Amino acid sequence: MKKLLVCILFVFLGTNVSAQDYNKGLEAAQAGDYTIALKEWKPLAEQGHANAQKNLGVMYEFGNGVLQDNLTAHMWYNIASANGHKKAGEYRDERADLMTPDTIEKATAMARECMASDYKKCGY
Repeated sequence: MKKLLVCILFVFLGTNVSAQDYNKGLEAAQAGDYTIALKEWKPLAEQGHANAQKNLGVMYEFGNGVLQDNLTAHMWYNIASANGHKKAGEYRDERADLMTPDTIEKATAMARECMASDYKKCGY
């Protein structure tokens, strides 16, 4: 029983910390502080957090705090879509309309490698 309680507490606190970090990144981005947003969202994206992954796509799409890069935006949107984010697939397809078939293929391969490596090899 004690182990079960500890596990439940750990999951609850871990989820709370994740939400706090995500919200801290959201507040920073809304204030225009993309350095903090990136610092908060990148580790979450690397843990499979679909909203953080989609937000990294947005940052790369518009060059907010990072160099503008359709390839990397496409990759993060693709990953977020694969992880259940409802709009990320639409955003990915919008980026694809601005890319060559070879670049789309490269972005797709990057997304596969990123996910297969447990987010250790994500093109940066």
